[in-house]
Amino acid sequence: MYEQFYRLREKPFGMLPDPDFIYWSQGHSMAYTMLEYGVINNAGFTVITGDIGCGKTTLIRFLLKQFQQSVTVGLLSNTDIKEGELLRWVMMAFDQPFEQQSRMAVFHDFQRFLIDQYSQQKRTILIVDEAQNFSAATLEELRMLSNINADKDQLIQIILVGQPELRKLLQSPGLVQFVQRISSNFHLVPLELNEVYDYVRYRVSQAGGVADLFSRQACRLVADASKGVPRTINLLCDTALVYAYSVEARYVSSSLMATVIADKKMYGLSSG
Repeated sequence: MYEQFYRLREKPFGMLPDPDFIYWSQGHSMAYTMLEYGVINNAGFTVITGDIGCGKTTLIRFLLKQFQQSVTVGLLSNTDIKEGELLRWVMMAFDQPFEQQSRMAVFHDFQRFLIDQYSQQKRTILIVDEAQNFSAATLEELRMLSNINADKDQLIQIILVGQPELRKLLQSPGLVQFVQRISSNFHLVPLELNEVYDYVRYRVSQAGGVADLFSRQACRLVADASKGVPRTINLLCDTALVYAYSVEARYVSSSLMATVIADKKMYGLSSG
């Protein structure tokens, strides 16, 4: 809609995770380092936590893009799993057959699948999204599945991604053995004020636009309203570009951004 007016190749503030637009804040850089370390060093478990919209999924996608030729990935996004059903969901995540078989037969097929990937010199990575919804019992099942190995090599690596509640869950007394298997972890926090300004400029430039399309004062308002959460920043900035385009403004001023934020509070779903 506004892309041509502002000479943008694409929308700079899309709501879907896009590894091509990742902004390397200090926190995101460290989180990625821990993820990369876990993959390269065959970590049994890697845990990445953070508030909603802080960029966890974008980091995971960037990671997989770097290793796409050498890994087999399964994504487990359904975390409402009954006790004893985890293995079947894991097999489904890797697009492996699991129906009409006993649990023992499914486990045998799972072992064979991991060994086959290992023989092809491929890393097998299971990513569990929204892992804070797992029960302690299901996490323990996951730990047992991770015990499959070949000599000193781990045959499956597991990345748990979740909200801050996951950290509390992992501190449960019954998960001591599980926590001992976590080789790499990091908690992702919102952006600082100065990072929000750089974030906005970076994404506009990445989309082919002029870096100062948003005034510094407008970015300050965005930082305050979003509390530094990237997803909320994207929502406010995208809306601001629509508003600016509607009045043919050449840049987003603080007054225009203030109007966007006020309208979001009054007419939108925002309560902040």
